[in-house]
Amino acid sequence: MTTTLEVGLAARRYPIRIGNDLLDEAKNWRDAIRGAHALIVSDNNVAPLYAQRLHDALARAPGAQVQCGTLVLPAGEAHKNLDTVSMVLDALARLGATRDACVLALGGGVVGDIAGFAAACWMRGIDFLQFPTTLLAMVDSSVGGKTGVDHPAGKNLIGAFHQPRAVIADLGTLATLPDRELRAGLAEVVKTACIGDADFFAWLEAHAGALLARDMDALTHAIARCCRFKAGVVERDERETGERALLNFGHTFGHALETEAGYGTLLHGEGVAIGMLLATRLSAQLGMADAADIERLRALLERFDLPTAIPDGVAADALLARMQLDKKNRTGTLRVILWRGIGRAEIAEGADEAAVTSVLEGTRGE
Repeated sequence: MTTTLEVGLAARRYPIRIGNDLLDEAKNWRDAIRGAHALIVSDNNVAPLYAQRLHDALARAPGAQVQCGTLVLPAGEAHKNLDTVSMVLDALARLGATRDACVLALGGGVVGDIAGFAAACWMRGIDFLQFPTTLLAMVDSSVGGKTGVDHPAGKNLIGAFHQPRAVIADLGTLATLPDRELRAGLAEVVKTACIGDADFFAWLEAHAGALLARDMDALTHAIARCCRFKAGVVERDERETGERALLNFGHTFGHALETEAGYGTLLHGEGVAIGMLLATRLSAQLGMADAADIERLRALLERFDLPTAIPDGVAADALLARMQLDKKNRTGTLRVILWRGIGRAEIAEGADEAAVTSVLEGTRGE
């Protein structure tokens, strides 16, 4: 059974399809490829498992013949940079890709971000499809059109808004996902509940064991609920001029942690888990959040075996400096997402840096 949602934007709509065997069933995505050239972009973890299946499905699909190439990138956040984007652009050049070409992003959030950004750059923008193979990518990064790469100064500082033609989440790919990657994806699931769905948070508390055990019904429910929530936010604020910033709950802290610890040391979801708790503690210090809600969040993150403290050796002043360069800031002031309890987040302009430093210094090695 396939669940289909939609992201509806001013210019067009695109589907999010969630189900089993979708890689092999080209009827779910073939119509989104409009030209004669396609490039599958994957990494050396995912490509050996799924790239040939995707290639074969495209070859079997009815319609005009598509010349399809495959590019395998080195895996990991450490390779999410402009050098890797150049590899994708070089592959498109070798393929002879024209303005109606399509990039097929097959992998987790890193692959999706790189491939989508390269698609945004080639000939000022060509089509791309998202085939997320990690839980984190299925519930978050594949939806909404944020693409980009990291810079030594900070995470995702180089990028573009470029919406996919479709998102195809084949749940079968989660069977090969390492446990640590699954847990990192669950951090983004928790984030969705934290910022706008208290009932979903309670559902997660009740179904944590099923999610960790990879129960398909539980995972399908969680993925669909997150995608539906994010699609609604993106429809109302595609380019993050307002409400969409709420989706960054925990991310200003989390991105700073990822960058300062060294790309690849902390997975994105692990940085977000720590970042969410830091944001809630800052909220409590400012008199906004109740300790009982913070404890519920901490308990749920620990149930999913996610980190909740700043790693040893990461200095508070270094984290603050990273946060000051975060792309969400405005006119030189620190912009963070704060919390008024489960399901209620808000954007805070001009966060007090002394209060932020106090939280950073008090949250480590717990």
